[in-house]
Amino acid sequence: MPRRPPKRPALPEQLVTHPAQLAACVEHLAQAPLIGFDTEFVGEDAYRPELCLVQVSSAEALYVIDPFSCGSLAAFWELLHDPNRVTVVHAGREDVRLCHFESGKPPANVFDVQIAAGLVGMTYPIGYAGLVHDLLRQRMQKGETLTDWRKRPLTPAQVRYAYDDVRYLLPAHKKLTDRLTKRKRLEWAREEFAAAVKKAVSSDTNVERWRKVKGIGALDRRGLAVVREVYGWRDRFAERINRPPRFVMRDDLLIEIARRAPARADDLQALRGVPRNQEEAILEAVRRAKALPPNECPEPETRDSEPPNFVLLANLLGVVLNDFCGRHKLAANLVASGADLKAVVRSRAFDEPLADIPLSRGWRARAVLPELLALLTGETAIRVADPKSLDPLELVELEPEGDDDEPASDADSDSAPPEPKPSAPPPLDSDATLTEDTSAAAPPESR
Repeated sequence: MPRRPPKRPALPEQLVTHPAQLAACVEHLAQAPLIGFDTEFVGEDAYRPELCLVQVSSAEALYVIDPFSCGSLAAFWELLHDPNRVTVVHAGREDVRLCHFESGKPPANVFDVQIAAGLVGMTYPIGYAGLVHDLLRQRMQKGETLTDWRKRPLTPAQVRYAYDDVRYLLPAHKKLTDRLTKRKRLEWAREEFAAAVKKAVSSDTNVERWRKVKGIGALDRRGLAVVREVYGWRDRFAERINRPPRFVMRDDLLIEIARRAPARADDLQALRGVPRNQEEAILEAVRRAKALPPNECPEPETRDSEPPNFVLLANLLGVVLNDFCGRHKLAANLVASGADLKAVVRSRAFDEPLADIPLSRGWRARAVLPELLALLTGETAIRVADPKSLDPLELVELEPEGDDDEPASDADSDSAPPEPKPSAPPPLDSDATLTEDTSAAAPPESR
């Protein structure tokens, strides 16, 4: 008989709409070493998303906090800043960013169930409903994705949706932690969680976002300088009035202003969509770009196409990577991108250091990169072992070539070449390069 699905987790539910209720909620959560965390927000018409709801779960209760009516959330954010408390999220980039926006710091100890799922061989990225179904055999009703969370009062359907968004986070954390522990990948997961938090809140000055503007490839260096300056003005102005930058001025107008290089307000006013009363600020940005010495203007980005042999080898590495990840229960697209594989090929072809990519750091560099390099250096080869198998490929270890200066004997010359030795990946639990020793310290997730 088919197994019955487990019962839906039934926990007390509290809609927090008053400061006194919030104080009681925070007091309860302060005793919890593990909390589920989610948010609802509206970000389409603001520079920064507007926080509309906070959902939290502990092992004993579910809370939906209304920030519009319950006062300051400072005490709640402090809970997330405690490194001894694990904050469980699903695809938590925006939740982490909102915590950072609202409190100045991200959560200190994040466990993202979407990332953890990829590290134990589940689909990546997997949606929350899919993860709950595949991992916990529960079905969720997701009907409020496009709702306007600013409107009050909340409907019963909205409240139910909000509770369900954190109802399953702690059970998912438990199952995924067990699987990570079994495969000795808790340290891998911590690396990934920390990198994801850093990326979510980073303002990397090395990332030139203005280069993403469509049409920029047709501009010369002076035009690029104009786009860079006007883009910077637009971003600062949008933040000041809390509107999305493209609502302030469209991207195509940045290109048109760079092409025309206007000198007077009348020149700008002839363009539809330029914000009124901001002409002088825009002209000042254009003047700054015009005043730059030629050698300080940004250079156009080169977009050389990869040689066919690089593409071929990168595709071959992709085959090896997918085979490796299938055998070892990893999501291949979490491990490396196509651009990462091309960087590995480029490094090998030109005998230069590998660029700073995910494959060159942490657990990927220890457990995955050597497998790819062994193929590129000719230490291993790949063959089809069994077309009917779910793992049809096999890596074989090649015999090292003999000394060319040594004359071959008659027996050697008449003999057939040696058969390559199969090099099937060992079980993950026994391979020191594919596991992490976590006996030295208890993971914070298990507290």
